[in-house]
Amino acid sequence: MIINDHNDPLTNPANGGAQRTHPEFVDSHALVDWHRLAAVQAANQLPYKKMMTFHSPTYGNQTFDQMIDGIVDFVAADAGKGYSLMVGSDSEMNTTTHFITAIVLHRHGRGAKYYWSEMVKPRYATLRERIWQEAIFSISVARSVVEELAKREVESHNIEIHVDIGEQGPTRALIQEITGYVRGNGFAVHIKPESCAASAVADRLT
Repeated sequence: MIINDHNDPLTNPANGGAQRTHPEFVDSHALVDWHRLAAVQAANQLPYKKMMTFHSPTYGNQTFDQMIDGIVDFVAADAGKGYSLMVGSDSEMNTTTHFITAIVLHRHGRGAKYYWSEMVKPRYATLRERIWQEAIFSISVARSVVEELAKREVESHNIEIHVDIGEQGPTRALIQEITGYVRGNGFAVHIKPESCAASAVADRLT
């Protein structure tokens, strides 16, 4: 299932957003409004978790709850091992913008499994907007996973957000603001070349 959301609070004034043509969404130094609107949208994404389909190369299409069941079972199968849960997003833009969010569960020293979800949104005016949206999706999904694992009394302290930005290329200018936003939401953050959930898994699926 691909969710098409045209009521994005980052772009729809009726939802508390602003037009993409407004200068503050082009100016790379206008951080305050981006943090405010990102928080609004991240909160708005949480109800989607019951609607979204998560895909697994092993189990096919899964609901959010089925994905959580799979994560819990994978951890329980070898509880003595350490685990990392990595969430990252990537996007491709044509007439619309196609986002992939990947959830990768790594059992330290012994394998991994992953899921991904899709969402389609309108075109974005700037690369900065698109990278921010990727980070928002990743944080929204990670937050939902943390909440559900807590209900099942499964530890989730090793959760990382992987962002598709790095020291090389135009995304270098976004490192400070994006990583600051992720850390401000309580998650560890990795950028390229150490952001495999975004720059390898999600990128391969877009």
